[in-house]
Amino acid sequence: MSLADLTAAERHRRIAAGFTARVEGTEDWDAPAPVAGWTARDVVRHLVEWLPGFLSSGAAVTLPAGPGVDADPVQAWQVHATAVQALLDEPGDRELTNPHLGTMPLDQAIDRFYTTDVFMHTWDLARATGQDETLETEMCATLVAGMEPMDEMLRASGQYGPAVPVPAGADPQTRLIGFIGRDPSWSASD
Repeated sequence: MSLADLTAAERHRRIAAGFTARVEGTEDWDAPAPVAGWTARDVVRHLVEWLPGFLSSGAAVTLPAGPGVDADPVQAWQVHATAVQALLDEPGDRELTNPHLGTMPLDQAIDRFYTTDVFMHTWDLARATGQDETLETEMCATLVAGMEPMDEMLRASGQYGPAVPVPAGADPQTRLIGFIGRDPSWSASD
Protein backbone atom coordinates (compact mmCIF):
# COMPACT_ATOMS: atom_id res chain seq x y z
CA MET A 1 0.00 0.00 0.00
CA SER A 2 1.42 3.38 -0.97
CA LEU A 3 1.92 6.18 1.52
CA ALA A 4 -0.81 8.22 -0.14
CA ASP A 5 -3.37 5.51 0.69
CA LEU A 6 -2.70 5.44 4.44
CA THR A 7 -4.33 7.21 7.36
CA ALA A 8 -2.47 10.15 8.88
CA ALA A 9 -1.28 7.95 11.76
CA GLU A 10 -0.05 5.15 9.51
CA ARG A 11 1.60 7.54 7.05
CA HIS A 12 3.50 9.17 9.90
CA ARG A 13 4.51 5.77 11.29
CA ARG A 14 6.05 4.74 7.95
CA ILE A 15 7.64 8.08 7.10
CA ALA A 16 9.03 8.56 10.61
CA ALA A 17 10.43 5.01 10.52
CA GLY A 18 12.30 5.87 7.32
CA PHE A 19 13.67 9.05 8.84
CA THR A 20 14.55 7.18 12.05
CA ALA A 21 16.60 4.69 10.03
CA ARG A 22 18.63 7.57 8.58
CA VAL A 23 19.00 9.19 12.03
CA GLU A 24 20.28 5.92 13.49
CA GLY A 25 22.62 5.46 10.52
CA THR A 26 24.21 8.89 10.82
CA GLU A 27 27.85 8.81 11.82
CA ASP A 28 28.80 12.46 11.27
CA TRP A 29 26.29 14.92 12.69
CA ASP A 30 28.38 17.85 11.44
CA ALA A 31 28.26 16.70 7.81
CA PRO A 32 26.98 19.46 5.52
CA ALA A 33 23.37 19.06 4.36
CA PRO A 34 21.77 20.11 1.06
CA VAL A 35 20.03 23.03 2.79
CA ALA A 36 22.48 25.94 2.67
CA GLY A 37 24.17 26.46 6.03
CA TRP A 38 22.72 23.30 7.59
CA THR A 39 24.40 20.18 8.87
CA ALA A 40 22.88 16.73 9.38
CA ARG A 41 22.17 17.76 12.99
CA ASP A 42 20.27 20.83 11.76
CA VAL A 43 17.92 18.68 9.68
CA VAL A 44 16.89 16.86 12.87
CA ARG A 45 16.82 20.14 14.83
CA HIS A 46 14.41 21.67 12.33
CA LEU A 47 11.93 18.80 12.59
CA VAL A 48 12.15 18.53 16.39
CA GLU A 49 11.90 22.25 17.06
CA TRP A 50 9.26 23.75 14.78
CA LEU A 51 6.32 21.43 15.44
CA PRO A 52 5.97 21.96 19.22
CA GLY A 53 5.28 25.68 18.77
CA PHE A 54 2.86 25.02 15.92
CA LEU A 55 0.92 22.56 18.10
CA SER A 56 0.96 24.58 21.31
CA SER A 57 -0.20 27.79 19.66
CA GLY A 58 -2.77 26.20 17.37
CA ALA A 59 -4.10 23.26 19.37
CA ALA A 60 -2.97 23.78 23.00
CA VAL A 61 -0.94 20.55 22.70
CA THR A 62 2.37 20.27 24.52
CA LEU A 63 4.73 17.59 23.30
CA PRO A 64 7.08 16.03 25.86
CA ALA A 65 10.60 17.37 25.52
CA GLY A 66 13.53 15.08 24.98
CA PRO A 67 17.20 15.95 25.18
CA GLY A 68 18.44 18.77 23.01
CA VAL A 69 19.57 17.97 19.49
CA ASP A 70 23.07 19.22 20.27
CA ALA A 71 23.39 16.80 23.18
CA ASP A 72 21.82 13.72 21.56
CA PRO A 73 20.21 14.04 18.13
CA VAL A 74 19.19 10.37 18.01
CA GLN A 75 17.34 10.45 21.33
CA ALA A 76 15.91 13.92 20.61
CA TRP A 77 14.39 12.57 17.39
CA GLN A 78 13.14 9.34 18.99
CA VAL A 79 11.36 11.14 21.86
CA HIS A 80 9.83 13.60 19.41
CA ALA A 81 8.71 11.02 16.84
CA THR A 82 7.20 8.82 19.54
CA ALA A 83 5.22 11.75 20.96
CA VAL A 84 3.90 12.75 17.53
CA GLN A 85 2.90 9.15 16.80
CA ALA A 86 1.04 8.90 20.11
CA LEU A 87 -0.83 12.09 19.26
CA LEU A 88 -1.79 10.74 15.84
CA ASP A 89 -2.81 7.36 17.21
CA GLU A 90 -5.34 9.05 19.53
CA PRO A 91 -6.32 12.32 17.82
CA GLY A 92 -9.85 12.45 19.21
CA ASP A 93 -11.78 15.41 17.88
CA ARG A 94 -9.00 17.94 18.47
CA GLU A 95 -8.51 20.72 15.97
CA LEU A 96 -5.72 23.08 15.09
CA THR A 97 -6.43 26.72 14.38
CA ASN A 98 -3.92 28.91 12.62
CA PRO A 99 -4.44 32.44 11.25
CA HIS A 100 -2.99 31.40 7.87
CA LEU A 101 -4.58 27.96 7.61
CA GLY A 102 -7.93 28.30 9.34
CA THR A 103 -9.24 25.42 11.47
CA MET A 104 -8.75 21.77 10.60
CA PRO A 105 -8.64 18.42 12.38
CA LEU A 106 -5.35 18.08 14.27
CA ASP A 107 -4.32 14.83 12.59
CA GLN A 108 -4.84 16.39 9.15
CA ALA A 109 -2.76 19.44 10.07
CA ILE A 110 0.10 17.28 11.33
CA ASP A 111 -0.12 15.06 8.25
CA ARG A 112 -0.27 17.90 5.77
CA PHE A 113 2.46 20.11 7.18
CA TYR A 114 4.69 18.07 9.43
CA THR A 115 4.69 14.50 8.10
CA THR A 116 5.22 15.84 4.60
CA ASP A 117 8.17 17.85 5.93
CA VAL A 118 9.68 14.71 7.50
CA PHE A 119 9.27 12.92 4.16
CA MET A 120 11.12 15.63 2.21
CA HIS A 121 13.84 16.09 4.83
CA THR A 122 14.54 12.36 4.73
CA TRP A 123 16.28 13.05 1.43
CA ASP A 124 18.31 15.87 3.01
CA LEU A 125 19.57 13.72 5.88
CA ALA A 126 20.25 10.73 3.63
CA ARG A 127 22.16 12.83 1.10
CA ALA A 128 24.16 14.59 3.84
CA THR A 129 25.19 11.31 5.42
CA GLY A 130 25.65 9.05 2.40
CA GLN A 131 22.64 6.83 3.12
CA ASP A 132 19.82 5.52 0.95
CA GLU A 133 17.99 8.60 -0.29
CA THR A 134 15.20 6.80 -2.10
CA LEU A 135 11.74 8.21 -1.40
CA GLU A 136 8.48 6.51 -2.37
CA THR A 137 7.78 7.43 -5.99
CA GLU A 138 4.00 7.73 -5.68
CA MET A 139 4.25 10.05 -2.67
CA CYS A 140 6.83 12.20 -4.50
CA ALA A 141 4.51 12.45 -7.51
CA THR A 142 1.51 13.31 -5.32
CA LEU A 143 3.42 16.01 -3.45
CA VAL A 144 4.95 17.71 -6.46
CA ALA A 145 1.61 17.65 -8.32
CA GLY A 146 -0.08 19.28 -5.33
CA MET A 147 2.66 21.86 -4.80
CA GLU A 148 3.22 23.03 -8.37
CA PRO A 149 -0.07 24.97 -8.58
CA MET A 150 0.89 26.79 -5.36
CA ASP A 151 4.40 27.65 -6.55
CA GLU A 152 4.17 31.42 -6.08
CA MET A 153 2.60 31.16 -2.60
CA LEU A 154 5.15 28.55 -1.44
CA ARG A 155 8.09 30.66 -2.60
CA ALA A 156 6.61 33.76 -0.95
CA SER A 157 6.33 31.89 2.36
CA GLY A 158 10.12 31.72 2.62
CA GLN A 159 9.94 27.99 3.32
CA TYR A 160 11.31 27.04 -0.10
CA GLY A 161 14.18 28.43 -2.10
CA PRO A 162 14.03 28.94 -5.83
CA ALA A 163 13.20 25.77 -7.75
CA VAL A 164 16.20 24.00 -9.24
CA PRO A 165 15.65 23.09 -12.90
CA VAL A 166 15.60 19.36 -13.60
CA PRO A 167 15.70 17.57 -16.96
CA ALA A 168 12.45 17.12 -18.89
CA GLY A 169 10.99 13.74 -18.05
CA ALA A 170 12.78 13.55 -14.67
CA ASP A 171 11.41 10.99 -12.21
CA PRO A 172 9.01 12.21 -9.48
CA GLN A 173 11.66 12.24 -6.73
CA THR A 174 14.03 14.37 -8.81
CA ARG A 175 11.16 16.71 -9.70
CA LEU A 176 10.15 17.05 -6.02
CA ILE A 177 13.69 17.65 -4.81
CA GLY A 178 14.25 20.30 -7.50
CA PHE A 179 10.87 21.90 -6.83
CA ILE A 180 11.58 22.38 -3.12
CA GLY A 181 14.82 24.17 -3.97
CA ARG A 182 17.39 21.39 -3.68
CA ASP A 183 19.89 20.44 -6.33
CA PRO A 184 19.18 16.76 -6.95
CA SER A 185 22.86 16.23 -7.78
CA TRP A 186 24.13 17.97 -4.62
CA SER A 187 26.93 16.26 -2.75
CA ALA A 188 28.81 17.22 0.41
CA SER A 189 31.95 17.75 -1.64
CA ASP A 190 30.33 20.50 -3.77
